[in-house]
Amino acid sequence: QVQLVESGGGLVQPGGSLRLSCAASGSIASIYRMGWYRQAPGKQRELVAAVTTGADTNYAHSVKGRFTISRDNAKNTTYLQMNSLKPEDTAVYYCNAAGTVVGGKFNYWGQGTQVTVSS
Repeated sequence: QVQLVESGGGLVQPGGSLRLSCAASGSIASIYRMGWYRQAPGKQRELVAAVTTGADTNYAHSVKGRFTISRDNAKNTTYLQMNSLKPEDTAVYYCNAAGTVVGGKFNYWGQGTQVTVSS
């Protein structure tokens, strides 16, 4: 069993910053990819940013240059630094982790954390 615990969401004014954290725990052998997705009301869940064990990253076009994803492999934790936030960044942000456990693979989601950008 793998658990993902997210933190760091909240209310921020346009132009502000937030940092999200997601810690994975459980019977984890390895995590080869961690990522952040978001879902706004009435819209589909979309990839925001992802990072592999080798630190390869990819970002949604809408957040490039404003958001930075990082990862602490020793702690099985990923971070999403969000700067220059815009109202259109408002959404529930979900952490995702994919890797291996003893006996197989896993792909888990966190419970989600609300990010609201509003004046």
